[in-house]
Amino acid sequence: QVHLVESGGGLVQPGGSLRLSCAASGIIFRTTTMRWYRQAPGKQRELVASITDGGSTQYQNSVKGRFTISRDSAKNTVFLQMNSLKPEDTGAYYCNAFKWPNSSWGQGTQVTVSS
Repeated sequence: QVHLVESGGGLVQPGGSLRLSCAASGIIFRTTTMRWYRQAPGKQRELVASITDGGSTQYQNSVKGRFTISRDSAKNTVFLQMNSLKPEDTGAYYCNAFKWPNSSWGQGTQVTVSS
């Protein structure tokens, strides 16, 4: 059974930083693409960043240059370093593990950017 546990969310002022973590179990982590999504109130869930098993990364345009996704296969953990945070980055952030055809989700962690 796949189990994804996110942590690291919280309240931060604009311009601040947060580092999200997602610990995975029940999957072959090193061969799985890992993704971070977010969902703002009243909006659809959107892809923020992804990292393949080979380490290739992709980012949503609005976070390029501010967010960095990384993975530690020894710890079965994926990270999202978020810098220069803006109020529009506010939302619930979800970890996703994808290995076709299976897709699994964590429970989410809240990020609020506000002064």
